[in-house]
Amino acid sequence: MNYRHAFHAGNFADLIKHAALLLVLDAMTSDAKALRVMDTHAGRGLYDVGGADAIRSGEAKAGIGRLAEVGAVPDPIAALRAEITKLNPHDGIRVYPGSPVLIAGRLRPGDSYLACELRPEEHQALAETLRGLTGVKTVCADGFVRAADLPSVLGKTLFLIDPPFERADDYIRITETVMAGRRRMSDAGFLIWLPLKDLETLDSFVRSLEEGSGGSILVAEARMRPLTDPLKMNGCVLVLVNLSPAVEAPLREVLKWVVDTLGENGEARLWHP
Repeated sequence: MNYRHAFHAGNFADLIKHAALLLVLDAMTSDAKALRVMDTHAGRGLYDVGGADAIRSGEAKAGIGRLAEVGAVPDPIAALRAEITKLNPHDGIRVYPGSPVLIAGRLRPGDSYLACELRPEEHQALAETLRGLTGVKTVCADGFVRAADLPSVLGKTLFLIDPPFERADDYIRITETVMAGRRRMSDAGFLIWLPLKDLETLDSFVRSLEEGSGGSILVAEARMRPLTDPLKMNGCVLVLVNLSPAVEAPLREVLKWVVDTLGENGEARLWHP
Protein backbone atom coordinates (compact mmCIF):
# COMPACT_ATOMS: atom_id res chain seq x y z
CA MET A 1 0.00 0.00 0.00
CA ASN A 2 1.31 3.44 -0.90
CA TYR A 3 -1.17 5.73 0.89
CA ARG A 4 0.54 8.54 2.79
CA HIS A 5 -1.66 10.75 4.94
CA ALA A 6 0.96 13.49 4.88
CA PHE A 7 -0.47 14.52 1.51
CA HIS A 8 -3.94 14.93 3.02
CA ALA A 9 -3.35 15.99 6.65
CA GLY A 10 -5.31 19.05 7.67
CA ASN A 11 -7.77 18.87 4.77
CA PHE A 12 -11.55 19.32 5.05
CA ALA A 13 -12.03 15.64 5.95
CA ASP A 14 -9.58 15.90 8.85
CA LEU A 15 -11.41 18.94 10.18
CA ILE A 16 -14.67 16.98 10.24
CA LYS A 17 -13.18 13.76 11.58
CA HIS A 18 -11.14 15.37 14.32
CA ALA A 19 -13.80 17.83 15.47
CA ALA A 20 -16.18 14.86 15.71
CA LEU A 21 -13.56 12.79 17.54
CA LEU A 22 -13.20 15.48 20.20
CA LEU A 23 -16.99 15.63 20.60
CA VAL A 24 -17.16 11.85 21.06
CA LEU A 25 -14.24 11.78 23.49
CA ASP A 26 -15.74 14.56 25.59
CA ALA A 27 -19.08 12.72 25.71
CA MET A 28 -17.44 9.43 26.68
CA THR A 29 -15.35 11.02 29.44
CA SER A 30 -18.26 12.92 30.99
CA ASP A 31 -18.62 10.35 33.79
CA ALA A 32 -16.21 8.43 36.00
CA LYS A 33 -16.14 5.20 33.95
CA ALA A 34 -12.76 4.35 32.45
CA LEU A 35 -12.43 4.72 28.69
CA ARG A 36 -10.39 2.54 26.34
CA VAL A 37 -9.79 3.81 22.79
CA MET A 38 -8.67 1.46 20.03
CA ASP A 39 -7.43 3.18 16.84
CA THR A 40 -7.17 0.75 13.92
CA HIS A 41 -5.23 3.02 11.52
CA ALA A 42 -3.44 5.59 13.64
CA GLY A 43 -0.94 7.10 11.20
CA ARG A 44 2.11 8.95 12.46
CA GLY A 45 0.40 11.19 15.04
CA LEU A 46 1.79 14.55 13.95
CA TYR A 47 2.02 16.01 10.45
CA ASP A 48 4.22 18.73 9.02
CA VAL A 49 1.72 20.68 6.93
CA GLY A 50 4.49 23.03 5.86
CA GLY A 51 6.42 20.11 4.36
CA ALA A 52 6.83 19.19 0.72
CA ASP A 53 4.06 16.57 0.67
CA ALA A 54 1.43 18.90 2.11
CA ILE A 55 2.49 21.81 -0.07
CA ARG A 56 2.37 19.62 -3.17
CA SER A 57 -1.21 18.51 -2.52
CA GLY A 58 -2.47 21.91 -1.33
CA GLU A 59 -5.12 20.19 0.81
CA ALA A 60 -3.97 21.60 4.14
CA LYS A 61 -3.99 25.13 2.74
CA ALA A 62 -7.59 24.63 1.62
CA GLY A 63 -8.52 23.09 5.00
CA ILE A 64 -6.81 24.28 8.16
CA GLY A 65 -5.30 27.14 6.18
CA ARG A 66 -8.80 28.53 5.75
CA LEU A 67 -9.63 27.76 9.38
CA ALA A 68 -6.75 30.01 10.45
CA GLU A 69 -8.13 32.89 8.39
CA VAL A 70 -11.69 33.01 9.72
CA GLY A 71 -12.95 34.57 12.93
CA ALA A 72 -15.92 33.12 14.80
CA VAL A 73 -16.56 29.41 14.30
CA PRO A 74 -18.92 26.88 15.93
CA ASP A 75 -17.77 25.62 19.32
CA PRO A 76 -16.71 22.14 18.09
CA ILE A 77 -14.54 23.70 15.39
CA ALA A 78 -13.15 26.14 17.95
CA ALA A 79 -12.19 23.19 20.17
CA LEU A 80 -10.17 21.66 17.34
CA ARG A 81 -8.61 25.01 16.52
CA ALA A 82 -7.51 25.31 20.15
CA GLU A 83 -5.70 21.96 19.89
CA ILE A 84 -3.96 23.12 16.71
CA THR A 85 -2.96 26.39 18.36
CA LYS A 86 -1.31 24.51 21.25
CA LEU A 87 1.08 22.95 18.74
CA ASN A 88 1.58 26.19 16.83
CA PRO A 89 1.95 28.96 19.44
CA HIS A 90 3.49 31.35 16.94
CA ASP A 91 1.99 32.76 13.76
CA GLY A 92 1.04 30.25 11.10
CA ILE A 93 0.33 26.52 11.22
CA ARG A 94 3.23 24.19 10.68
CA VAL A 95 2.16 21.10 12.65
CA TYR A 96 -1.20 19.36 12.56
CA PRO A 97 -2.33 16.81 15.21
CA GLY A 98 -3.61 13.45 14.00
CA SER A 99 -6.05 11.38 16.00
CA PRO A 100 -3.34 9.86 18.28
CA VAL A 101 -2.32 13.24 19.67
CA LEU A 102 -5.93 14.34 20.13
CA ILE A 103 -6.87 11.09 21.87
CA ALA A 104 -3.81 11.06 24.12
CA GLY A 105 -4.59 14.62 25.16
CA ARG A 106 -8.08 13.62 26.35
CA LEU A 107 -7.07 10.58 28.43
CA ARG A 108 -7.69 10.71 32.16
CA PRO A 109 -5.97 8.60 34.83
CA GLY A 110 -7.23 5.06 34.29
CA ASP A 111 -8.06 5.56 30.61
CA SER A 112 -6.06 3.81 27.89
CA TYR A 113 -5.29 4.09 24.20
CA LEU A 114 -4.09 1.40 21.77
CA ALA A 115 -2.83 2.88 18.48
CA CYS A 116 -2.26 0.47 15.58
CA GLU A 117 -0.27 1.40 12.48
CA LEU A 118 0.71 -1.16 9.86
CA ARG A 119 3.45 0.75 8.02
CA PRO A 120 6.77 0.44 9.87
CA GLU A 121 8.05 3.94 9.07
CA GLU A 122 4.75 5.52 10.10
CA HIS A 123 4.62 3.44 13.27
CA GLN A 124 8.16 4.48 14.17
CA ALA A 125 7.15 8.14 13.95
CA LEU A 126 3.96 7.42 15.91
CA ALA A 127 5.83 5.64 18.68
CA GLU A 128 8.27 8.53 18.98
CA THR A 129 5.46 11.08 19.15
CA LEU A 130 3.61 9.21 21.91
CA ARG A 131 6.66 7.94 23.78
CA GLY A 132 6.35 8.08 27.57
CA LEU A 133 2.65 8.97 27.73
CA THR A 134 0.73 7.18 30.46
CA GLY A 135 -1.93 4.74 29.31
CA VAL A 136 -0.77 4.82 25.68
CA LYS A 137 0.50 1.83 23.68
CA THR A 138 1.43 1.67 20.00
CA VAL A 139 1.78 -1.46 17.89
CA CYS A 140 2.99 -2.00 14.34
CA ALA A 141 0.15 -4.27 13.27
CA ASP A 142 -2.99 -4.65 11.20
CA GLY A 143 -5.58 -2.77 13.21
CA PHE A 144 -8.46 -4.91 12.01
CA VAL A 145 -6.69 -8.04 13.28
CA ARG A 146 -5.89 -6.46 16.64
CA ALA A 147 -9.47 -5.20 17.00
CA ALA A 148 -10.76 -8.75 16.52
CA ASP A 149 -8.56 -9.93 19.40
CA LEU A 150 -9.31 -7.04 21.77
CA PRO A 151 -10.56 -8.48 25.07
CA SER A 152 -13.56 -7.17 26.97
CA VAL A 153 -12.86 -4.80 29.85
CA LEU A 154 -14.79 -2.96 32.50
CA GLY A 155 -15.69 0.55 31.42
CA LYS A 156 -16.27 1.87 27.92
CA THR A 157 -14.54 1.18 24.62
CA LEU A 158 -14.36 3.39 21.55
CA PHE A 159 -13.14 2.02 18.22
CA LEU A 160 -11.85 4.62 15.78
CA ILE A 161 -11.79 3.09 12.29
CA ASP A 162 -10.21 5.12 9.50
CA PRO A 163 -8.52 2.89 6.90
CA PRO A 164 -6.89 4.24 3.71
CA PHE A 165 -9.44 2.41 1.51
CA GLU A 166 -6.78 1.02 -0.78
CA ARG A 167 -8.04 -2.54 -0.37
CA ALA A 168 -11.23 -3.75 -1.99
CA ASP A 169 -12.31 -5.46 1.24
CA ASP A 170 -11.94 -2.47 3.60
CA TYR A 171 -15.71 -1.94 3.82
CA ILE A 172 -16.24 -5.63 4.58
CA ARG A 173 -13.52 -5.63 7.24
CA ILE A 174 -15.06 -2.57 8.91
CA THR A 175 -18.43 -4.30 9.12
CA GLU A 176 -16.83 -7.47 10.49
CA THR A 177 -14.93 -5.41 13.10
CA VAL A 178 -18.12 -3.69 14.26
CA MET A 179 -20.05 -6.96 14.44
CA ALA A 180 -17.29 -8.75 16.34
CA GLY A 181 -16.78 -5.85 18.73
CA ARG A 182 -20.49 -5.59 19.49
CA ARG A 183 -20.72 -9.34 20.20
CA ARG A 184 -17.95 -9.10 22.80
CA MET A 185 -18.80 -5.66 24.19
CA SER A 186 -22.43 -4.63 23.78
CA ASP A 187 -21.71 -1.10 25.00
CA ALA A 188 -18.75 -0.46 22.65
CA GLY A 189 -19.00 2.57 20.38
CA PHE A 190 -17.57 3.04 16.89
CA LEU A 191 -16.54 6.16 14.99
CA ILE A 192 -15.96 5.28 11.33
CA TRP A 193 -14.62 7.56 8.59
CA LEU A 194 -15.40 6.93 4.92
CA PRO A 195 -14.66 8.75 1.67
CA LEU A 196 -17.77 9.87 -0.20
CA LYS A 197 -17.64 9.12 -3.91
CA ASP A 198 -21.05 7.70 -4.77
CA LEU A 199 -24.22 6.95 -2.84
CA GLU A 200 -24.46 3.32 -3.96
CA THR A 201 -21.27 2.41 -2.08
CA LEU A 202 -22.37 4.34 1.01
CA ASP A 203 -25.88 2.88 1.06
CA SER A 204 -24.55 -0.66 0.66
CA PHE A 205 -22.16 -0.18 3.57
CA VAL A 206 -24.82 1.30 5.85
CA ARG A 207 -27.18 -1.59 5.03
CA SER A 208 -24.48 -4.07 6.02
CA LEU A 209 -24.03 -2.29 9.34
CA GLU A 210 -27.77 -2.25 9.97
CA GLU A 211 -27.94 -5.99 9.49
CA GLY A 212 -25.04 -6.80 11.78
CA SER A 213 -24.30 -4.08 14.34
CA GLY A 214 -27.35 -4.26 16.59
CA GLY A 215 -26.76 -0.68 17.73
CA SER A 216 -27.97 2.82 16.95
CA ILE A 217 -26.46 4.29 13.76
CA LEU A 218 -25.98 7.94 12.80
CA VAL A 219 -24.71 8.81 9.33
CA ALA A 220 -23.10 12.23 8.88
CA GLU A 221 -22.47 13.21 5.26
CA ALA A 222 -20.38 16.15 4.14
CA ARG A 223 -21.02 16.52 0.42
CA MET A 224 -18.40 19.07 -0.56
CA ARG A 225 -19.66 19.17 -4.15
CA PRO A 226 -22.51 17.54 -6.10
CA LEU A 227 -22.02 13.79 -6.45
CA THR A 228 -21.59 13.80 -10.22
CA ASP A 229 -18.21 12.06 -10.56
CA PRO A 230 -17.84 8.76 -8.65
CA LEU A 231 -14.11 8.70 -9.38
CA LYS A 232 -13.51 11.77 -7.18
CA MET A 233 -13.68 12.13 -3.42
CA ASN A 234 -16.70 14.39 -3.38
CA GLY A 235 -16.82 14.59 0.38
CA CYS A 236 -16.62 12.33 3.40
CA VAL A 237 -18.88 10.47 5.78
CA LEU A 238 -18.77 9.65 9.47
CA VAL A 239 -20.77 6.69 10.70
CA LEU A 240 -21.37 6.62 14.44
CA VAL A 241 -22.47 3.32 15.94
CA ASN A 242 -23.76 3.11 19.52
CA LEU A 243 -22.50 6.57 20.50
CA SER A 244 -24.11 9.28 22.60
CA PRO A 245 -27.00 11.14 20.90
CA ALA A 246 -25.64 14.28 22.56
CA VAL A 247 -23.04 14.60 19.80
CA GLU A 248 -25.61 14.85 16.99
CA ALA A 249 -26.47 18.55 17.27
CA PRO A 250 -22.86 19.81 17.53
CA LEU A 251 -21.82 17.41 14.77
CA ARG A 252 -24.46 18.97 12.55
CA GLU A 253 -22.81 22.34 13.22
CA VAL A 254 -19.42 20.93 12.19
CA LEU A 255 -20.73 19.53 8.91
CA LYS A 256 -22.63 22.67 7.99
CA TRP A 257 -19.69 24.97 8.73
CA VAL A 258 -17.18 22.90 6.77
CA VAL A 259 -19.50 22.42 3.78
CA ASP A 260 -20.61 26.06 3.69
CA THR A 261 -17.10 27.44 4.22
CA LEU A 262 -14.95 25.05 2.21
CA GLY A 263 -17.34 23.33 -0.19
CA GLU A 264 -18.63 24.13 -3.66
CA ASN A 265 -22.42 23.95 -3.83
CA GLY A 266 -22.30 21.13 -1.32
CA GLU A 267 -24.71 19.79 1.26
CA ALA A 268 -24.51 18.60 4.86
CA ARG A 269 -26.80 15.70 5.82
CA LEU A 270 -27.32 13.77 9.06
CA TRP A 271 -29.66 10.80 9.10
CA HIS A 272 -30.54 7.63 10.95
CA PRO A 273 -31.02 4.48 8.86
